[in-house]
Amino acid sequence: MKRFAPFLIVLFIIAAILQIDFFFAVVYLFFGVYILSRVWVSRSLAHLRLDRRFVDRAFPGDTVPVEVTVANSAWLPLPWLELQESVPIALVAAANQHKVVTLRSRASTSLTYELSCRKRGYYRVGPLILRTGDLLGILPQRHSQLPAQHMIVYPQVLPLHELGLPTHAPQPAIRCTTPLFEDPARIMGVRDYTRGDSPRRIHWTATASAGRLLVKQFEPSVARETLVCLDLDVDNYGRRQRYTATELAIVATASILNHIITIEGLPAGLATHGLDPLVGNDIDFSLPPRAERAHLMNTLEILARVQPTSNSTFHSLLRQYSASLPFGATVVVVTGGETPSLVETMMYLQQRGFTPMLILIQPGVAERGAEILGIHVSRVWQTEGLERLA
Repeated sequence: MKRFAPFLIVLFIIAAILQIDFFFAVVYLFFGVYILSRVWVSRSLAHLRLDRRFVDRAFPGDTVPVEVTVANSAWLPLPWLELQESVPIALVAAANQHKVVTLRSRASTSLTYELSCRKRGYYRVGPLILRTGDLLGILPQRHSQLPAQHMIVYPQVLPLHELGLPTHAPQPAIRCTTPLFEDPARIMGVRDYTRGDSPRRIHWTATASAGRLLVKQFEPSVARETLVCLDLDVDNYGRRQRYTATELAIVATASILNHIITIEGLPAGLATHGLDPLVGNDIDFSLPPRAERAHLMNTLEILARVQPTSNSTFHSLLRQYSASLPFGATVVVVTGGETPSLVETMMYLQQRGFTPMLILIQPGVAERGAEILGIHVSRVWQTEGLERLA
């Protein structure tokens, strides 16, 4: 009843004109109900405690349970309470994000549902909208809400052989003559202990045989660093397969990073340019090569939320990305087209002492300019995998 207040005023005027006590009693009764309903609903909403619990990180194919709890800490009950949760269409598993309950004093209720993670992305779960009112429907509905929370669905990670990529790195390690770095997995001999040597380097078997302290000598080497550069310029991918090709490029990039960091135990980094939904603009993403597991999750988080863009001049960004890499590093370029400017940039990287590798996300065999110049090229295109990405 949106016009209940004007109705009370008119009723009071009639009672004043007619001077009938019964009419005054009705006016006072309705006025008391109106005030009581307004205070009741306002205080009840103010004492609601809202909480949403779920795991905000997942991979495609996962099912994430969500529990929304609403607790009434006031002494007054709520005659009725409607809960409506907003969920992205890409995560909806079933239409059960709506509930109407009666909430007693010092009681709580919960709304449970599941999120079906079908594809990678950066999603907003919520907000939760609450609607309530008085028992007689005198006051308009009152609203309250629980703010939205973000959820990240990582890109799919596949073994490299399922993508048709080589599982062995083209250059596992670079030997060096100056022992600035040593590989503890490669023992080249022993020597006498000198003051300052770490006790961890003592070769106890050789020490027992020789009767004097001997320490291990490791082979000097420099671990290979890899920078994976992902091209998300939609103009470099075929028009008909633009969506599936860019998604497969992201899957290939995530799989390469996972293989290098997890399987090989070597440092790898990520560089790309795309639309970031957090800021709403195109930005450059650049993470230098590292070998920690946490670093891998940071790269996957970027690949989860970054979106394709246009006019990114990817080939010019390659030179910027590779400027801080050490000599002999591997630069893996994931793109959808082998343009002359890209081939020229790959030649530039090769001349600078890097090991460039080109991964083309396209069906069939197209230009072979990079292969003629001695650059390793791999082509990825699997229709069965693409069906799972859609």
